[in-house]
Amino acid sequence: MDDKIPARLRASDSDRERVAATIQSAGSEGRLTLEEVEERLGTVYATRYVDELGALTTDLPRPPAARRPAPGWPLTFAALREHPALRVHAAIVAVLAVLLIVRWAVLGVGFFWPAMPLFWLFVTLVVHARVRSLRRRGETPVPY
Repeated sequence: MDDKIPARLRASDSDRERVAATIQSAGSEGRLTLEEVEERLGTVYATRYVDELGALTTDLPRPPAARRPAPGWPLTFAALREHPALRVHAAIVAVLAVLLIVRWAVLGVGFFWPAMPLFWLFVTLVVHARVRSLRRRGETPVPY
């Protein structure tokens, strides 16, 4: 068997469907007449090689690249439901928060000293959720 890569690659069904969608979109925008759309679609489904598919859309504008959604708030209830480690982390933060507030109330100190530890507990939970969301999307977390 020959192990060389062929000079021309055969087109797959997904390749044909992608080009057909581009042609249909151009037809619906009025860039191609109905006859041109029918002719090009007939050619798309009869094409065997990928380079022949590219020739059918050279005079059409490229579809806009799919934009990735901007990362939203990393700590959501959906994120807590999705990752058991985040649920455990949130439970630990909640227990520690209750213990700190109860201790503050029992001691009767005038100022609310648990604010700083509670803030850092919350920050650790947000960072944990952010790292989890980046890993789920396949990105590498940026060290802070």
